[in-house]
Amino acid sequence: MAHKPATSEKFWFTLDNAAKIYPAIISDEFTSVFRLSVVLEQAVRIQPFLKSVSLAEKRFPYFKVQLKKGFFWYYLEHLPRPFPVEADLNRMCRRFPAKGLLLRILVAGNRISVECSHILTDGSGAFEFLKTLLMLYAAELASETSRSMEHYRLRERVSEEEYEDSYKRYFRQDIPPMVKRSKAFHLPWPLNPSPRFRTMNAIVPVKTIKKLASDKGVSINDYLVSVYLFILQEIYEEQRASRKWKKSTYIRVQVPVNLRNIFPSKTMRNFSLFVMPEIDLRLGHYTFDEIIKTVHHQIRLETDEKLINKTISRNVGSEKKIYIKSMPLFLKSLILRMKYYSLGTSQFSGVVTNMGMAMLPPETEKMIRYFVFTAPPPNKMLKVNCGIISFNDKLIVSFGNITRSTGFEDKFFQYLKEKGVGIVFENQFNA
Repeated sequence: MAHKPATSEKFWFTLDNAAKIYPAIISDEFTSVFRLSVVLEQAVRIQPFLKSVSLAEKRFPYFKVQLKKGFFWYYLEHLPRPFPVEADLNRMCRRFPAKGLLLRILVAGNRISVECSHILTDGSGAFEFLKTLLMLYAAELASETSRSMEHYRLRERVSEEEYEDSYKRYFRQDIPPMVKRSKAFHLPWPLNPSPRFRTMNAIVPVKTIKKLASDKGVSINDYLVSVYLFILQEIYEEQRASRKWKKSTYIRVQVPVNLRNIFPSKTMRNFSLFVMPEIDLRLGHYTFDEIIKTVHHQIRLETDEKLINKTISRNVGSEKKIYIKSMPLFLKSLILRMKYYSLGTSQFSGVVTNMGMAMLPPETEKMIRYFVFTAPPPNKMLKVNCGIISFNDKLIVSFGNITRSTGFEDKFFQYLKEKGVGIVFENQFNA
C-alpha cells in the first residue's frame, strides 16, 4: 500500500484473497455485484440523504477505489470521486464500468440500495456501510447527532485494520490444505435470454420460522438451509424418475460464514469463507429430519476454527507459491477462470447467504420497515441462489434466478406454507 486511506494522498491495495478470482470471471451477466436494500417508513428526503452520503464517504475512504490491472495481479487504486447516488431505474446488480468506483447508491421512493462488487468487500462490510449511512441520515432528519454518533464507525478514526487483508493475517503455513470434493448435482432448467437475472422476494414472520427451527432443536439458518437441500433432493428425484438426471449424486449447499465472528478482525474488505453441508443420494432418500440433523452437525463441524484454518491455508497458500506469483496476469486469469468452474462451482448445487438479524440504534430502527439482501447473479451452472436477512419480526428471503423456471422458488415457499408459515411476496425490487 502506498499511502493510508486516512490521508488525502493517493493510496492502493492488493486485492484480498477472496477478491482475486472475480476479475477473471466477471461478465455482463455474471457481475459479482450484490445489493443491500432498506425499505423505510417514509420517502427518502434527498438533501439530508446526500449530506449523509458525503459524511459516510469520509468515514469509508478505503471504499473509494477503482480496479486497476498490473503485470502480475489486479489491484485497487484510490479514485477521488464521490459515491454515485442514482435513481433506482436500471437493472439491479449491474456490472461496474471500468475506471469507476465499485460501490453505488440507489434511491427510489422509500427505498435505499447499496450495490457493491465482491472485489471491494463482502456482505458484512457493505452492511456496515449501509448501517452507518442510515444512522447519519436518521441524525440529519432529527437534527441531533449525539446518540447516533456513539456508533464506533462514526466516532473512531479510520484504523489500518479496517482495510487489511485478514486472510493473510490469519494464514498459517504449517496447516494441511482441504481435500477436493466430488462434483455435485445442478439444476437442469434452461437459461433466460439476456438480461437473465430476476428476483423473487418474500417476507415471512421471524417468530414462525424461529418456532419451526426451535422445535427441531436448530437455528433459523440450519432450518432454511435444510429446506433448500430438501427441495434440491426433490428436483433431483424428479429428474431421475424421468431419466433426465446426471450421475452426480451429491447435493451440497454453499453457506457463507462471516469470519469476523470466529477471528478478531475489524476488516471491511472480504473476510468470509464457505461451509458446504451435503447429502449423498447413493445412500437413498433423506427425510427432512435426516437432512436437518446432517446440516446442523456439518455446519458446526466445518465452522470449527481448525477446519476454517485449513481452508484459509488452501486459499492463501496457493497464491504464495513462487510459480504463481511470477506468472503474468493474463495466464493467472485463464487458470483462475478454469479452476472456478472445475474446482469451485462444480462442487456445490446452490448458495444460501444469511446475513442474520439487522441491529441498529432505536432512533434509526424506528424509520425502517425491513431490509432485503440480493446475492450476486448466479452463474450458468448454479442458476439459482438465495439471500436472507432479518429485521425485527420480518425475515426476507430473496431468490436470484437466471432460468426460465421458478420451480425451485415455488417448491421452497410451498414447503414453508405447508408448515404454517405466512408468506407475503414483495416484487418491488425487480428492475
